[in-house]
Amino acid sequence: MAEASFDIEAGVDRQEVDNAINQAAREVATRFDFKGTDTLVAWAGEEAIQVESVSEDRAKAALEVLKDKCVKRKVSLKALDVTEPRDVAGGRSRIDVRLVTTLSGDLGKEIVKAIKSTKLKVTPTNMGDRVRVTGKKRDDLQEIQAMVRAKDYDAPLRFTNYR
Repeated sequence: MAEASFDIEAGVDRQEVDNAINQAAREVATRFDFKGTDTLVAWAGEEAIQVESVSEDRAKAALEVLKDKCVKRKVSLKALDVTEPRDVAGGRSRIDVRLVTTLSGDLGKEIVKAIKSTKLKVTPTNMGDRVRVTGKKRDDLQEIQAMVRAKDYDAPLRFTNYR
């Protein structure tokens, strides 16, 4: 019987994040409390989002709209690494949001250690940006997935590459 495996990696569906950004930008453009503030919610690169407005409190309010849209699109808020508001040209305030897309080395080691402590007949392998779990029984692999979901790790974990 062949061994089954899956990968545990950090990240989110980029299309869902894009949809959340578009919905937030549309809501900010139409809401009364944002009229005349020229508030912006948009991509600022491959893995960065920019929230900008005339004042710090309007930028924070726009960030809350973005977070709300992310939750509705089932994008984990753990995937958003939010910086403190900073002043930019023209007296505007900007908040930079970076997407967490890689599994840190420490978190990978912690997941491997937790999997080994279950005493199930599976083999976790830390592969840098992901953890591969292999085993003969699919039931054991499903137990590992349930255990990883139950623990509240500080990253948006997803399970991919089922074989």
